[in-house]
Amino acid sequence: MLPSTLAIVKAIRSIPRGKVSCYRDIALAAGLPNGARQVVRALHSLSEREKLPWHRVIRADGSIALDSSRGLELQAALLRSEGVEVSKGGRVDMGKYGV
Repeated sequence: MLPSTLAIVKAIRSIPRGKVSCYRDIALAAGLPNGARQVVRALHSLSEREKLPWHRVIRADGSIALDSSRGLELQAALLRSEGVEVSKGGRVDMGKYGV
């Protein structure tokens, strides 16, 4: 794995249970100021293999990026199981649950 990818994986793993972070903040934590798309690619390709808490990564505005046909309900259910409040529209209060 590339050092930048390892840094992304480490940043994703650091999100505590019951909290969320956004793609941009993960990229910044990994030292990649313009790396939000790299975070998306890492999540897509490594979540299962690396057992990443992918469901804890959402958009900066607090919304779940997945649509209803691609996993919005699963991600919302996983977040709710950790105590995160998710609206019917798939939004999370970043002020309350963001790290």
